Amino acid sequence: MTKTTTTTTNDTTTSAPIKNPKKTNILDHHSIKHLLDETVTEIVTNRGYGEDVRTSNVRLLIGAIIIIIALFAQFYNKKFPDNKNFLIGCIVLYVLFNGILQLIIYTKEKNAILFTYPPAGSVYTSTGLMVSSKLPRFSDMYTLTIASTDSKSISAKPTVEFTKSVTKWFTKDGVLVEGLFWKDVEGLVNEYANATDNKKRK
Repeated sequence: MTKTTTTTTNDTTTSAPIKNPKKTNILDHHSIKHLLDETVTEIVTNRGYGEDVRTSNVRLLIGAIIIIIALFAQFYNKKFPDNKNFLIGCIVLYVLFNGILQLIIYTKEKNAILFTYPPAGSVYTSTGLMVSSKLPRFSDMYTLTIASTDSKSISAKPTVEFTKSVTKWFTKDGVLVEGLFWKDVEGLVNEYANATDNKKRK
């Protein structure tokens, strides 16, 4: 059953729907980032931005092709050296598709945790969001960035971001204070939505 938690800060009230309190190991860097990233995705899609999984599907398809190539090389019905040319071909294809996969990760995904379509019902928006995050190892500073998926689009907006300590959103027991986190993330989404070419985050 869905409940609503309400947090009041500086006379501003923010409500965030939660099912169960989200808890993580505050000593585990990866667990903290994973929980925050998942919650960001929930918040953004809750604002009407549908998730665009095309890039993920392409990456999964290439990964599947790489696995198939490896299986063919392993179980080809001829023994070495009769299968020498076949193995060379498999190695070349394996390296090629791995290179394509790394290129996609490096140029397209980077630190992205979510790609979206334009908001539902939007008339003047032809680009969705690329939401990315960083939480460096041994650091408590979480950076969330929102940019246009197509920076060349006529409706692309300036990139916005914030960097805050994760200690602001977690209790000492590792429970995420969702009301505070929702407030910060929704504020960044609003900043992006209201941004113009002449308005950039200071």
